[in-house]
Amino acid sequence: MSEPSDMSPPALPADALDRLHRKTDLPRLLAVLSELEPAELQRLIRTAGRKSSLPESPPINSDLYDIESELDEAERDILLRWRAFMCSEVAPIINEYWERGEFPMQLIPKIGALVMETIGKGQTHYPRMSPLLSGMLTAEVARVDPSLCSFLGVHRRLCMTSIWLFGSQEQKDRWLPPMLRFEKIGSWVLSEPLVGSGAARGLLTTARRVGDDWVLNGEKKWSGNATFADVNCIWARNAETGEVNGFLVERGMPGYHVEKIHDKISKRVVQNVLITLDGCRVPEANRLPGARSFDDVAGQLTNARADVAWEAVGIARGAYEQALAYALQREQFGRKIAAFQAQQLNLARMLGNVTAMQGMLVQLTRSVQRNGGRISPEQASLAKAWCTERMRETVAIARAVLGGNGILLEHNVARLFADAESVYSYEGSYEINSLIVGKAITGYSAFV
Repeated sequence: MSEPSDMSPPALPADALDRLHRKTDLPRLLAVLSELEPAELQRLIRTAGRKSSLPESPPINSDLYDIESELDEAERDILLRWRAFMCSEVAPIINEYWERGEFPMQLIPKIGALVMETIGKGQTHYPRMSPLLSGMLTAEVARVDPSLCSFLGVHRRLCMTSIWLFGSQEQKDRWLPPMLRFEKIGSWVLSEPLVGSGAARGLLTTARRVGDDWVLNGEKKWSGNATFADVNCIWARNAETGEVNGFLVERGMPGYHVEKIHDKISKRVVQNVLITLDGCRVPEANRLPGARSFDDVAGQLTNARADVAWEAVGIARGAYEQALAYALQREQFGRKIAAFQAQQLNLARMLGNVTAMQGMLVQLTRSVQRNGGRISPEQASLAKAWCTERMRETVAIARAVLGGNGILLEHNVARLFADAESVYSYEGSYEINSLIVGKAITGYSAFV
């Protein structure tokens, strides 16, 4: 009896044939196979064997060192509820709004409800949470959409915090409860068309006392949310003292004009503006009495820079997850591109960046807690500069992993890639933050 040829397909058990028959038009399949050349049939058999032996891909996990385990059970529940919200309510619609350059206003009441159910539960004026939970929530939002992260940061971290730290009790009672519920929206206004990094000494917008009012004149640029904000925390130089003061300018006040900035290539959902203050009269009751100099603004910026570092973590996590998901389903040369060495090196580099950023910021939050909530300028600036640099590298690798598809919104990486450019620059550029660190470690100021 002759040996079976290598071309003979392996015999199938009867039950396997029965299952195959129920799922496949077996006569047609056999007819197609009978027309194949022996070499081609053998190649198909070998390919099927390789595919059937491939292990199932592990779940996508951008928290390799289990940073989330640092949260207690209640905090983790809050994080998971925000994660579910971002996945169900934001992810399906955000590319469309990004392309149009519009903000999804219908999300604001839903965000307000989520805030009151989670971080605002039991609060009346201001949400209190641990530095770690605050940072991880920032990253969780940015992981899906950096623009919404900016919306929340401007509203809560900047505007609400200014009122909480520097406002009178009357101002706190009037604004903070509805802002906590997202019934009123805030904006925070510092930068100007001609003044960005030099705001400490170079603000051109002036505030002059006239009777019981203040008259504001000048221009401001970039402030997010300002096209629809109910209250805008505007910083201006006191014409008499030369110090920087804060004012709550309400929508519709005479002399306050807002124009949306168009043609952006980054954070297109954020409604950035050009503000003109033309003899804008603001009552003395709307001045923030606790803000007496730029040092007060600088303290806020220090905390905000640490928050932006967490945003960078979220963007890098999102880019890594999207790139890995793509690599696990995209095939070239008969294999998933995740199986190629070059792509595995890329993915490992991205995950290393994410993990290092997370570790740096977890240690920073521990330092903040040990020091009663205080953070030094050099600590915040190093985190902001270094994490945004690593973020920038990570989104660039993610875009490259996707090849030509990396520039399409449908794969989400293109949006994260573009939005990362804003994060790299705002709350102090990489260079300015690095020089703040340089001043702290050398004693010499290289920029003022």
